[in-house]
Amino acid sequence: MKRVFVLLTCLVLASATLFAQGAPETYPSKDIEFIISAGAGGGTDAISRKVSMLAEKELGAAIYFVNKPGADDAVGPNSLMGSKPNGYSIGNLNYGSIINAPFTGLIKGYDLAKLEIFALITQEPDAIMVGKDSPYKTFDALIAAAKANPGQIRIADQGIGSRVSLLALKIQELYGVKFNMISYKSSAPQREAILNGEVDAAITSLGDFAPILSSGDALGVIEFSTKRNAGYPEVPTSQELGMSETLLSGSFLTLAVPAGTPADIVAKLVKAYGVAATSKEFTDWTATVGVTPDFKSGADLKKFIDTKIAGETKALQSLKDAGII
Repeated sequence: MKRVFVLLTCLVLASATLFAQGAPETYPSKDIEFIISAGAGGGTDAISRKVSMLAEKELGAAIYFVNKPGADDAVGPNSLMGSKPNGYSIGNLNYGSIINAPFTGLIKGYDLAKLEIFALITQEPDAIMVGKDSPYKTFDALIAAAKANPGQIRIADQGIGSRVSLLALKIQELYGVKFNMISYKSSAPQREAILNGEVDAAITSLGDFAPILSSGDALGVIEFSTKRNAGYPEVPTSQELGMSETLLSGSFLTLAVPAGTPADIVAKLVKAYGVAATSKEFTDWTATVGVTPDFKSGADLKKFIDTKIAGETKALQSLKDAGII
C-alpha cells in the first residue's frame, strides 16, 4: 500500500511539473519597456507616450519609458537591437533612425535587420509655404516660375543634407528645375525669411509655420502627404495632385521590437497600437500638435519604409558623390 501511495504521489508531482512547463504564459504578464529615441519633452516623446497610454488599455499592462537620444536618433534603436525578443522591450524609430543613421554609420553594428518594425503611427509631412502676397500660391505656379527663371526662385531649407533639402533636390530632379537654395538652422529663421521677403518659399512642416499661418502672413502651398492635415485642411496633398510617391516627405514615427520576437506577440502589439492610433482621442490630440495619424502595418508599412529608404538614400548618395556632404 505504501508503495502504491508513493507511486501515485510521484505521478501527481510529475503531472504538475509537466503542466507547469507546458502552460503558455499569457502576454503581457508584466510591464513593458518603451525606449524613446529622443529626449523628454519633444514631439517624439509626446507622441510615443500618448499612443502608448492608449495602447495600455488594449494590452492590459503598464508601459514605462526610457529616453535614449543621440546619434541621429539611433542610440535608442541601437539599445533595442540588443534587447531580448520577448515583447517586453519596444521602441520607436523615426526619420533619422531609419534614413540617416544607417547611411552615416555613426554607430558600429547598427543594422535595421536586427529589428522588426511593426507599425507606423504618425507622420509630420513637409510642406511648401509662401508669404501672403506671393504670386506662387500653387505648386504649379512655383514650378512654372522656376522653369522660367532658372536658379532665381529662392527656397529656404534647413541645411545641406537635411530632410527638407533632400526633398528640394528630388523636386528639382523630377521637374527639371533649379532653385536658389538658402539654408537656415531651423524653422524659426525660415519664418523670418518669409516675413522679410528674403526667400520666395520655405520647406518644412505646416506645424513649424503655425504662428504665421494662423496670422495669415503665410500660406500653405502643398503638403507632401497622403491625407490632408486636420489642422490645415485647406492645403492640398501631393497624393491628391497625382505626384510621385517618392516626394512623400517628413518626419514620422514607427514602432519596433527586436527581430525574432514571436509572431503572436507582434500581432498583439499591432492590434493594440492600431486601436490606439486610430482612436478618436488620439486623432483629436494629434490635430492640436500638427501631426497626422497614419497607422500602417504589414505590407502597407513595408512599402512605406522601402520607398522612404530608397528615395532618401539615393538623394543622400547623390550629395555624397558630388562631394557636398
